[in-house]
Amino acid sequence: MNKVVVGLSGGVDSSVTAAILHQQGYEVVGMTLWLMKGKGQCCSEGMVDAARICEQLEIPHHIVDIRDTFQTYIIDYLVSGYSAGITPLPCSQCNKAVKFGPMLQYARENFGIDRIATGHYARITVDEATGRYQLRRAVDRSKDQTYFLYDLSQEILAGVLFPLGEHPKTETRRLAAELGLYTAEKPESQDLCLIEAHGSMQKFLDQYITPQKGDIVDQAGRVLGQHEGVHHYTIGQRKGLGIAAAQPLYVIGLDAGRNRVIVGERTEAQHAECTVQRVNWVAIAAPATPIRAEVQIRYRSPAVPVTVIPLDQDGSDRVKLVFDEPQFSVTPGQAAVWYDGDVVLGGGIIEPLEAPTS
Repeated sequence: MNKVVVGLSGGVDSSVTAAILHQQGYEVVGMTLWLMKGKGQCCSEGMVDAARICEQLEIPHHIVDIRDTFQTYIIDYLVSGYSAGITPLPCSQCNKAVKFGPMLQYARENFGIDRIATGHYARITVDEATGRYQLRRAVDRSKDQTYFLYDLSQEILAGVLFPLGEHPKTETRRLAAELGLYTAEKPESQDLCLIEAHGSMQKFLDQYITPQKGDIVDQAGRVLGQHEGVHHYTIGQRKGLGIAAAQPLYVIGLDAGRNRVIVGERTEAQHAECTVQRVNWVAIAAPATPIRAEVQIRYRSPAVPVTVIPLDQDGSDRVKLVFDEPQFSVTPGQAAVWYDGDVVLGGGIIEPLEAPTS
């Protein structure tokens, strides 16, 4: 029980995670996943820095080539989604299908270790009444990453440690400096690994999707301008439209079939409800009747009051979210995660909305 595999990206958070557990007496094994070629904390630069941290802590370091899995579950997933006019969320998909699941399996099969740890800002507790593992927001709400972790199964949560969940980021930096870690002053990653590697999401997508010019239209179908590819846009976008109008215009729909970007005023980008698929229930079993909660529909958006209505007979796979107040920029492909206080109740992927008239 005192052995743990720590996922090391080469950043300060995972470095401090390894150091904390090492200090606590765990037998730590470092593991870095080789996701893709190129720069970025998860790739060539990160692997070198992770190796240096392991050398500094005098722990073994293993690099696991998982590029084929990353290609299938992340790159192909993104390309397919953007081609269809939705905006996929790669991080939650990556955490479940590429990182935590494969890491835990590799640790068990190769080292006989049943526990992994990462530098994510989240907490795990157990509900004594039900025996279910609970995913809770981090103490440092500004760094909380539960929005990206909602899709982890009970089996995975049972084998995961999040040592940084109780620490504010400032303390993580302080600990890194105090311990003299090689990565103590390393700048924090601000973007997805794909953006770090390619410069922007647009540049990444243009390698896989041929840009095709089309019309930017309003809900009545009037042509207001031209676009260079539907995959360059997302719901709620205002900047970069290249059109002049008396009122600010926002992207309110993406019609990949007719290669159209549909725009409208802000009120036209608000929705009172949406449906969510691929639901994962975390702290509670799937309910048979509606429940009240607070939902987050974007990583940086505030949690707002909502009624969660099960749509399947057993309430497991699809739900309808009815917001107390209409929400701006409800984006198909992004995650909706609902909470009871700081406890994640469940979450899933927002389905395509009713298409605006064009």
